[in-house]
Amino acid sequence: MSSYAVVNPVSNETVRQYPTITDDDLVKAIGLAHGAHDEWRRRPVADRAAILKQIATIHRERAEDLGAIITREMGKPLQSAVGEVQFAASIYDYYADAAESLVADEPIAPLGGSGTAVIRRSSVGALLGIMPWNYPYYQVARFSAPNLLLGNTILLKPAPQCPASAEAIARVFRDAGVPADAYGTLFATNEQIETVIADPRVRGVSLTGSGAAGAAVAELAGRHLKKVVLELGGSDPFIVMSTTDMDSLVARAVAARMGNTGQACNNAKRFIVADDLYEEFVEKFCAAMSAITPGDPLDDATTAGPLSSLRAAQRLESQVTRAVEQGATLRIGGQRDGSYFAPTVLTDIAPESDAYREEFFGPVAQIYRVASESDAVTLANDTDYGLGSYVFTTDTRQAERLADQIEAGMVFVNTTDGEGVEMPFGGVKNSGFGRELGRLGADEFVNKKLIRIG
Repeated sequence: MSSYAVVNPVSNETVRQYPTITDDDLVKAIGLAHGAHDEWRRRPVADRAAILKQIATIHRERAEDLGAIITREMGKPLQSAVGEVQFAASIYDYYADAAESLVADEPIAPLGGSGTAVIRRSSVGALLGIMPWNYPYYQVARFSAPNLLLGNTILLKPAPQCPASAEAIARVFRDAGVPADAYGTLFATNEQIETVIADPRVRGVSLTGSGAAGAAVAELAGRHLKKVVLELGGSDPFIVMSTTDMDSLVARAVAARMGNTGQACNNAKRFIVADDLYEEFVEKFCAAMSAITPGDPLDDATTAGPLSSLRAAQRLESQVTRAVEQGATLRIGGQRDGSYFAPTVLTDIAPESDAYREEFFGPVAQIYRVASESDAVTLANDTDYGLGSYVFTTDTRQAERLADQIEAGMVFVNTTDGEGVEMPFGGVKNSGFGRELGRLGADEFVNKKLIRIG
């Protein structure tokens, strides 16, 4: 039985199964992507940019249909799913509009001697993208857009539960004018992916997923001297030191935790609150979380749907149960109904408990009380993760101090809406390395060739 299947998380019924690629077809796909690279990279950058523009246009034209596909695949509320499609379109637009500046020669003034020097950016070849299930369109866009622009070709392995959206993306690319062999979809097993990474015709790997998957891919890629970009898990702190509007702050905190029904690597997960604000924050945060009722993801009124699968909900339930057994206080929630999980708040989590170290991938928030700014920094950094972080304070100097001291790839001060297509995304520590989006996202899989003329 193939591992690729659409399983509706509302009913947990299997809608459709997809065959796994054969070994022969896998080798053929690698050869086609490698062979297509030479022609694709030689096209004028304006031509590749025009195709990205068309990809963006088709995403918008098909937004409702594309959104409904991932709602059925992984339970994302339809409005959010359509919003994801629109955001993906903006990524293709960004790289199309910035094309000339992103690939332009970068002059260097020689310190000694005469002549000139430039850094010239060029493609490296076929790339493998290993995608997650939680943002099926957005994740593909942020990997594919800059690399297709540069002239690289793409082999894409979707998450096993997202084959229908992967097919839909491939149709969009084909209809937009991407050569058939420049973008291929691989319904491959993990063992087959090892073959792809080992193949010398594949020049780089980008993975978004778990720490275990990232470690395995990085080890294999390193053995074969392949560049890797990894975007892994996160346990992002949300530090609250002072505020003049607690209601507004709590609304932002809830939104930061509940985006994608709590299933995002960069959701706020650990709320670190100054002692004098703690009781009010906990009371209002719990009230706001309790007001959220997960519902039918196809209903326009639904803001939180089921988790991505029954297995995901069961895993989250086990984590919450174990946290309470190890001394945490369950303030609200904790109940599971099939793949649905009630918004949940935990407090009084001891450093020696499993919950203190784990990532909770779903609508579960942890709240901690701290006595000082230094305690907040210590707690925020006391994690193996380092993806994003949030700081809320009315003290500008304190904001600067905290932003400098937090060990993360991203710090958002007094905002939960700071991301954008132009902003680099990525982390440190066990959250991975490398960056996607923005200028830095176009500088990962590229040959920065020095041309020095005497």
